[in-house]
Amino acid sequence: MKIATWNINGVKARLDTVLDWLKETSPDIACFQEIKSVDENFPLQPFEDLGYNVATHGQKGFNGVALLSKTPLEDVRRGLPGNDDDEQARYIEAGVSTSAGAIRFGCLYLPNGNPLGTEKFPYKLDWMDRLIAHAEARLKEEIPFLLLGDYNVIPDPIDAKNPQNWGDDALFQPESRQRFRALTHLGLTEAVRSCTEAEETFTFWDYQAGAWQKNNGIRIDHILLSPQATDLLDGCGIDKHVRGWEKPSDHVPVWVKLAA
Repeated sequence: MKIATWNINGVKARLDTVLDWLKETSPDIACFQEIKSVDENFPLQPFEDLGYNVATHGQKGFNGVALLSKTPLEDVRRGLPGNDDDEQARYIEAGVSTSAGAIRFGCLYLPNGNPLGTEKFPYKLDWMDRLIAHAEARLKEEIPFLLLGDYNVIPDPIDAKNPQNWGDDALFQPESRQRFRALTHLGLTEAVRSCTEAEETFTFWDYQAGAWQKNNGIRIDHILLSPQATDLLDGCGIDKHVRGWEKPSDHVPVWVKLAA
């Protein structure tokens, strides 16, 4: 089973690119962030024509997450627990049945947190605290569970081409990185780094200043696996080439293969 995550940066602006990628790679499950569409306006038909079941948690103009699965989605839940007043559409979760049993996965678009010194950074940290609490609750169930998405966190200096340039950015603040480590300290495995320790392993290249051409990237899109999901891990990768396509997102897909 192949499970992928991708911040597509607008489903309508990137529809042809996303469909081309799905046809090329055919993941069993895809988790999208920044769909930038309300649920009723999400273009379901093209994805259903490729054989996917679709669930969305949308918001007009920005944010928004979506799940695609070749098998039926079960027990779909929208929104990250812990704050009923949070109206931003940043989290959706569901399960699927496989030959190895039930697997559950959450798709997240973690707040950016910039600029520092505004309410956006405390919101980011509070959201991460809620994510940690939710992950801890899921881990107690001892089932294969994955947290996939755009975490907006650069975990370590190796995860940026020029880490010195990110010292004043919310993505690289000690508080953000500490909370990301807290997730892994719960027992979640960071998939990409379990597969490779290579430098210049990036998932995001800004549209500005020729970042893609200079390979001036960062790694902020992550897949975290529960111990039970880690036991099924059979490979992972980053579809870097997609960044060079016409009308690309500034992120690229990240994926894992599970023996399920």
